Amino acid sequence: MHQFKTRRRVEFVDTDLSGLVHFSKYFVFMETAEHEMLRSLGVSIHTRHEGFEIGWPRRAVSCEYVSPLRFGDELEITIQVERKGRTTMTYGFCLEVEGREVARGRITAICCVLDDPTGLRAIPVPPFIADQLQAVPVEVSDE
Repeated sequence: MHQFKTRRRVEFVDTDLSGLVHFSKYFVFMETAEHEMLRSLGVSIHTRHEGFEIGWPRRAVSCEYVSPLRFGDELEITIQVERKGRTTMTYGFCLEVEGREVARGRITAICCVLDDPTGLRAIPVPPFIADQLQAVPVEVSDE
């Protein structure tokens, strides 16, 4: 899988006093889409692997706001794998309402053992996850 789509309706709690979706909620929307994508592969954001609990702490997140999003809008979120590193995954997100782009974002997460006695420890992305995710081919430019 290199791309996954999910939908959700914007709830009243997602908005601020101006009636627009609060900027912080876009990160929640992206993270929720990531969790749903992983569930579709048969894993969770927290998974047991080789006797340890593994998870995906964030290395970097970003969001560019393109068009307003309001209460009641039905949002389509597309997530694609932009890069598969040895210990990291970078996902790109496109958020749209009826074909109108409202935001685009990115999350880079590090695969880590969460319950190591010494603290968080980065590990290679387990094959049972990495083998199911394919990075989107990068177009080569003449520039």
